[in-house]
Amino acid sequence: MIKSAIYTARTHTTGGRTGTSATDDGRLSVTLDTPRAMGGNDGPGTNPEQLFAAGYSACFLGALKAVARGEQVQIPDEATIDAAVSFGEKADGPGFSLAVALDVTLPGIDHAQAVSLVEKAHRICPYSNATRGNIEVTLTVL
Repeated sequence: MIKSAIYTARTHTTGGRTGTSATDDGRLSVTLDTPRAMGGNDGPGTNPEQLFAAGYSACFLGALKAVARGEQVQIPDEATIDAAVSFGEKADGPGFSLAVALDVTLPGIDHAQAVSLVEKAHRICPYSNATRGNIEVTLTVL
């Protein structure tokens, strides 16, 4: 639960996994297609897992920068996060679930300090807070 909304993103989606999705401000408009591995048409469009990976990694890097600012650490422009979002059947019953792996690269930052920053970012990132206890999230500092 949030105290008060600072920003609300709005989209309109049709057709589900084989359809379209667009934001109300016109900044994003995507065609959606289902990967062949999931029984889909493997068309040229993106899919929810790719969008989630992009959103989570961008948000996590933002959280990382916020934590670093508080500790007077400069996150280099070359910092990257490679995100992998896996879709599969739930291990503990019917239905489907996701698993996320975030590989964080912070060039020029001591590994121990980078690990500490990543752990702190994981505590404040909205995506991490939304997924905590719901899906497996693996963080690796390279």
